[in-house]
Amino acid sequence: MKRRTRWIVSGALAALAVGGGSYAVAGATSGDNEQPITGQALERASAAALAATGGGRVSETEVGDEDAYYEVEVTLGGGRQVDVHLDREFGVVNQVSDVDTPGDGR
Repeated sequence: MKRRTRWIVSGALAALAVGGGSYAVAGATSGDNEQPITGQALERASAAALAATGGGRVSETEVGDEDAYYEVEVTLGGGRQVDVHLDREFGVVNQVSDVDTPGDGR
């Protein structure tokens, strides 16, 4: 009886491990495929976003964003964040702030 119990427990643990691994892979591949901007494009996109916001620090970037070709997240003083959406030529499409304030492009 003990041998059978060990086999059942071992099988259950193996199934749990495989299922958990499959879940992790599915979670990693089912979300957005956010790719950071790199190389010269990163330099140009950062410069355009910082010019649009009047300064700050680039905290995150993404190419192929759903709102525009590039998205640059800029963190301003006080921690406020602004997402600057750029077209393929690094022209500003719009700006979206994490705080709804007048004149922030919302």
